[in-house]
Amino acid sequence: MRIPLHLLVSTATLLATSIAAQAPVRPVPVVAVSPHHPEGGGLVRLSVMGLESADGETPTLSGTMAGEPLHFTFDEHGVPKAIGAVPVDVSDSVVALVEVVHTDGHVDTLRTVLAYPHRIPPAPGGRPARARRLRVDRRFARTDSATDARVEHENALARNVGRHAHETPQLWRQPFERPRTSRVTSTFGSGRIFNGRVGSSHGGVDFAGKVGEPVRAANRGVVALVDTFFLAGNVIYIDHGAGVVTGYFHLSETNVAPGDTVERGQTIGLVGQTGRVTGPHLHWSARYGSLTVDPLDLIMVTGGQLTAPRPRSSKTKRRSG
Repeated sequence: MRIPLHLLVSTATLLATSIAAQAPVRPVPVVAVSPHHPEGGGLVRLSVMGLESADGETPTLSGTMAGEPLHFTFDEHGVPKAIGAVPVDVSDSVVALVEVVHTDGHVDTLRTVLAYPHRIPPAPGGRPARARRLRVDRRFARTDSATDARVEHENALARNVGRHAHETPQLWRQPFERPRTSRVTSTFGSGRIFNGRVGSSHGGVDFAGKVGEPVRAANRGVVALVDTFFLAGNVIYIDHGAGVVTGYFHLSETNVAPGDTVERGQTIGLVGQTGRVTGPHLHWSARYGSLTVDPLDLIMVTGGQLTAPRPRSSKTKRRSG
């Protein structure tokens, strides 16, 4: 008996529909960003929510944010999380791209955009916002070509430490903490005018201290660089892995050497006033890869608590520094 063609087509369609109805529907994961709209130089926590694998196996995640690699780990609830950074001079938008590769071969490509107002680059020599006038030794206010070349070389060394930190696995298991418990005397991003000459914005956080007082590692890591810089004086850079680096400037003494593994809270040096300073203090800096970021954000995105409230502008609710 011959079956009419239209019946065969109908039967095939019903069979395909039945199979599709029985197949599980894979939810599309989304990337949650916290804080939702960070400032330039800020850090965020990226969480991939609604992630389910058809076979129950753990998928592989990779991605970038602002051109820097993301390093995902799974929390106690099985949620993948990573740290991302926003460039200091952010303008228009920052894009986070995440690729989720499931063990069955299915790939989810997720894209999250953080929008920012367009920024006109400042004119050369222009006065930074909220600039502080500081008096320093004259040799640090005016430099020659040889000194400028030295400073650029030292900056390149610091950037290189940041790039290599992406190759180091995450070494910390606890939240970051402040390297000193003293008061903050200058916040991240504040402008500087040295002896009447415009300088760049402050790329770290300053802590009060007397010469010889202890400076502690903000978290577990490997000492990547110990050196004497023209502007920063005696410095220590620690590679914490997963793209994160912290720096400790103007030290009077350094108690560690490159290659040493240091623990959270370990004394690594002493407060000093080496380099371009107005007095003894600790300048604490941080990088995510090649990007300079606010080190206090490391405490928050890793689950720690600030021991003192961060200064905020009453008008914009943003950092005053």
